[in-house]
Amino acid sequence: MAIGSFIAAVLGDSIGYLIGHKFGRKIFNKEDSLLFHKDHLKTAEAFYQKHGGKTIILARFMPVIRAFAPVVAGVGSMNYLTFLTYNIVGGLLWALGISYAGFYLGSIIPDVDKYLLPIIIVIILVSISPALYHAFKDKPTRDKILSLLKLK
Repeated sequence: MAIGSFIAAVLGDSIGYLIGHKFGRKIFNKEDSLLFHKDHLKTAEAFYQKHGGKTIILARFMPVIRAFAPVVAGVGSMNYLTFLTYNIVGGLLWALGISYAGFYLGSIIPDVDKYLLPIIIVIILVSISPALYHAFKDKPTRDKILSLLKLK
């Protein structure tokens, strides 16, 4: 199970990178696009230049973000060998971590299915906490998020 998950995870993210790299930049050619503005492309490139490796690893553990991180890495022109290295490390940590956590959790807690929903909630909260921490520790980013949410 762990080996199959690892291979599928690395291949899936590599395909996502390829899609972003080959086709993603073309959607930024249209002037004044609401979602795909050229400034967003520059921001993505700068972000992946600075935080690309840890983003690829951490995104694997974050629901929703995991689907977009490799595509954005491709759009942002992250070096493929760098991407692949972090993709392999993240895939290995994810596949082994999830497989063995499930195995040991099932053997430690009898009737684990009764506790599945609280366990899933804890996993989601733990998985998004690094992103929330980094987003809110930087004042300009925090202010931007709060203004987007209309909380400030």
